[in-house]
Amino acid sequence: STANAPEDDAPNRYSRTERTPYSRYSRDANSSGSSLPSNTLEKRIEELERELAKERQENARLMKMAQDKEELIGKLKEEIDLLNR
Repeated sequence: STANAPEDDAPNRYSRTERTPYSRYSRDANSSGSSLPSNTLEKRIEELERELAKERQENARLMKMAQDKEELIGKLKEEIDLLNR
């Protein structure tokens, strides 16, 4: 169960870091006295949300690839073990 701990923690780590930029931008927008027009900030937030969606998709793809490779490694180890017997 110890080997799975880093994998189990990964989604929590990502969700914390994903929330941080939004809360930071919200605080900056409210406390800065609107140094930038709100529509500019809204466009920037939308741009960042699209970028985040792309990164999440890429992350999911890479995690799937890693999982597939781990499964293949396990199967190959079993096959090697059988051949050695």
